[in-house]
Amino acid sequence: MNNAQRIALAFAVANLAMLLLFPPYDYISLDRGNIPTFDGFFFAFASHQNRVVNANFLALEVLVILINACIAMLLLRKPPLRQLKRPEGNRRQRAVLTLVGINLVLILLFPPFEFFSAITKAALPTFEGFYFLFGDNSQRQLVTPILYIEVALVIVNGALLWLMFKDKGEAEVSAEQIRALAQRVRTAQKK
Repeated sequence: MNNAQRIALAFAVANLAMLLLFPPYDYISLDRGNIPTFDGFFFAFASHQNRVVNANFLALEVLVILINACIAMLLLRKPPLRQLKRPEGNRRQRAVLTLVGINLVLILLFPPFEFFSAITKAALPTFEGFYFLFGDNSQRQLVTPILYIEVALVIVNGALLWLMFKDKGEAEVSAEQIRALAQRVRTAQKK
């Protein structure tokens, strides 16, 4: 583990500590038929009347921090030494990883909400729109099934793109590429 990876790991641990100290809470009101509505982030060890921790959103936040920490570890690693390395290398893979990390953060900053009066017990809930997480969402509830679907799709698509842009291994190198490399080696040895 290099120094940059240690810093990324320390940053991830600090984010997890902050997240667990200030988890997301839902407010349960008798006026709204005990329907929990998103209320914000509060200190975990304080007394909170009529509020419960939104465990689904907390689990997604922890998952996104861990995935982004893994992405940072991959991006900050030293590239392996290979004889047959393409000049563009892992640039595409790094771009995919960076975009996946940014998308995951944006998904959590602008999650899907529904208005509390439209809440039903249907398999897929109603959906009002994407709102800024730190805005006034006292009349809205997070739609965690849609949020889970968003996170899963970003991760799956990112993984597929990352694999698609993988460097070719020695077994996948064509005969023409081997001849070209041999020619370059011979030319370099003559000089």
